[in-house]
Amino acid sequence: MPQWNCACLNCEAARAGIVPPRTQSGVAVSSDGESWFLINASPDLGAQINGFPALHPRAPQLRQSRIAGVLLTNGDLDHVLGLLSLREEAGLGVHATAAVRETMRAAGIEGLLTAFCTVGWSEPDGQVAELLSADGTASGLMARAIFLPGTPPPFMKESAHATGHSVAYEIEDMKSGARLLVAPDVSAITPELAEALTASDIVLFDGTFWSSGELQQVRDRARTAEEMGHLPINGGSLDPLRESPAVLKAYFHINNTNPILAPGSRERAEVEVAGVIVGYDGLEFEL
Repeated sequence: MPQWNCACLNCEAARAGIVPPRTQSGVAVSSDGESWFLINASPDLGAQINGFPALHPRAPQLRQSRIAGVLLTNGDLDHVLGLLSLREEAGLGVHATAAVRETMRAAGIEGLLTAFCTVGWSEPDGQVAELLSADGTASGLMARAIFLPGTPPPFMKESAHATGHSVAYEIEDMKSGARLLVAPDVSAITPELAEALTASDIVLFDGTFWSSGELQQVRDRARTAEEMGHLPINGGSLDPLRESPAVLKAYFHINNTNPILAPGSRERAEVEVAGVIVGYDGLEFEL
């Protein structure tokens, strides 16, 4: 935000310096502060890396990366285009379901990546698995993909896969036992996701839209939040997050039209009263 072709209230406020601009959503996690895993890779990834010193290369090596791998939650372009910014890396580890990898092939992204670097693909199966650093050593993190209802991106006419188009990730630190839930694309709260909301210490949750018909206010015949695969906050995800015992709960993956982005708005107040914060660029947390 601001979106280049949008003159909604939030975008205009961001251009005027009234509210801070935001890059597209992305998360970096680490157990030791040395080996980092990205959850999704947005088109803004280059700027996000430059703004986070922990991901900067270190001298004396002239070319070096502290990114050990990327975990993809779905095949949306907003979540995968940033992989192309990592093409200079000698080897890149990508965790993606079979359905998401199919999307990557259809979009031509897999072919572009492999033309520049070696890509190691890992397919999550819903079981807890240890995440390995780039050199194959233990990272101190465990990960589990939580399969969610979902469909292929709009540019995919059809898919050979009925499931796996959307997942959330539950990340656990092996030393502290602390758990992080990252769920940017939630069309429904399944029993497994509900359990993770209860068991996690930190929850980063899909805050794309406040209301079902929000996008229709700025674009004629726009799809509803549910049709786009997102559970709206109002009447959808806010009550489950309110009830979650997590010590930190935040909405992220927030569309530029969402009124929770405006400080002082009624919608922002409702979210904060529920004990949920509105995510922002540079948000850091440690458990």
